[in-house]
Amino acid sequence: MPYYQQVGEVPRKRHVRFRRPDGGLYAEELMGEEGFSSDSSLLYHRYAPTAIVKAEAVTALSGGELTPNLPLSPRHFRTQDLGPSEDLVSGRRLLAGNGDVRISYAAADRPSELYRDSMGDECVYVQSGRATFESTYGALEVDEGDYVVIPTGTIHRWVPHGTVTALTIEAAGHIRPPKRYLSQYGQFLEHAPYCERDLRIPSEPLLSDGEDVPVLVRTRGGLTRLTYRNHPFDVVGWDGCLYPYAFNIADFEPIVKRTHAPPPVHQTFEGPGFVICSFCPRPLDFHPEAVPIPYNHHNVDSDEFMFYVGGDYSARAGSGIDVGSISLHPAGFTHGPQPGAVEAVIASGATTTSELAVMIDTFRPLDLGPGALACEDTDYAWTWAR
Repeated sequence: MPYYQQVGEVPRKRHVRFRRPDGGLYAEELMGEEGFSSDSSLLYHRYAPTAIVKAEAVTALSGGELTPNLPLSPRHFRTQDLGPSEDLVSGRRLLAGNGDVRISYAAADRPSELYRDSMGDECVYVQSGRATFESTYGALEVDEGDYVVIPTGTIHRWVPHGTVTALTIEAAGHIRPPKRYLSQYGQFLEHAPYCERDLRIPSEPLLSDGEDVPVLVRTRGGLTRLTYRNHPFDVVGWDGCLYPYAFNIADFEPIVKRTHAPPPVHQTFEGPGFVICSFCPRPLDFHPEAVPIPYNHHNVDSDEFMFYVGGDYSARAGSGIDVGSISLHPAGFTHGPQPGAVEAVIASGATTTSELAVMIDTFRPLDLGPGALACEDTDYAWTWAR
């Protein structure tokens, strides 16, 4: 993240002796990106964060194989048909992915085990429900509409309060605010659709006791379960510019024009080979002759993965799209409003839209996961020809 935070107890200077009440030294852990040449945070543990007593390979949580989107076709998936999962980590139903990103869906009502993704950052969008996100940085209460951005290597777990449905985005690198929203020094600029005040971070340390604590670790080589001698939630304080945070989609301030604006105005985050966009309630285009819904468009360099999470989708009337739907419009296919939608919206005189959606555009083709294929509406591709 672009700005510094401090939580809990830390010494006045870095890398100096910082003693526990019993006289021993707290153990430092420097979490740093890009070979310690980018953002980092320094965490102070009661026990050595390196002490493991067991390691075992895990093969049961791979999520299944990806298959190419062939024959090339627009797709519609109904996540509401997938049913419940185990938890927000092991219960992920793989929807789509490529070498840059894996996108999954989960509907869970039980706590996950401790988990560390060491392949890249994660962004979890909470579609419905409430949960506590616990990590070595502290705890965050998260709710419907929250994006939770989790830095690479953060040990964490999810504790739902009831059933939580969520879209999980696993990157092969780091997820950050778009560069064009930031000054050269990292501050959000005035034209950005959100700012530092909209972000929530853990406010105090989270301390847990325990021995022989298992942690599921995802790496480029696969999954391993490491058993730590002491509970990793033993951080008494940390500071730096690298930490998990939550941002609610309701705090995104839409950018509007007199005529229809293209998707980059909705961009919320960027990752390696993909972007994440938020389509939020906003005024419709207000030029007297404006066509107030999207034109037919062909994003020639991207696959467009759209998760519909609330509101009304007048431009998609007759397509079967509803809350919980996901559309996948691949490069090589032109898409747009359903037949009759343009005339209907003009005739209605509507001045606002209530749509709420999360979109992921990828710059390499998305392959399909078993979760998506299990809930596909196979008639969707032909709805423009009716």
